[in-house]
Amino acid sequence: MALAMSLLFLATVVILSEATPYAIGVCIRNCAQCKKMFGPYFEGQLCAEACVKFKGKMIPDCEDITSIAPFLNKFE
Repeated sequence: MALAMSLLFLATVVILSEATPYAIGVCIRNCAQCKKMFGPYFEGQLCAEACVKFKGKMIPDCEDITSIAPFLNKFE
């Protein structure tokens, strides 16, 4: 039983560690796309830093204002 639990834990760690770089990549690509769409009104660097900080758990969607609101600014 202990061996089975150890193997299950190890498999979970491996799966999660492999998914994280992909999620971060998707997040950063979405940040770049939003930067292209909104130009100086979008803080692309801040968005990319959030992707790394949260390990890709928040994926910005350029068409969803709530997901990109923290990265928008008033350019005057």
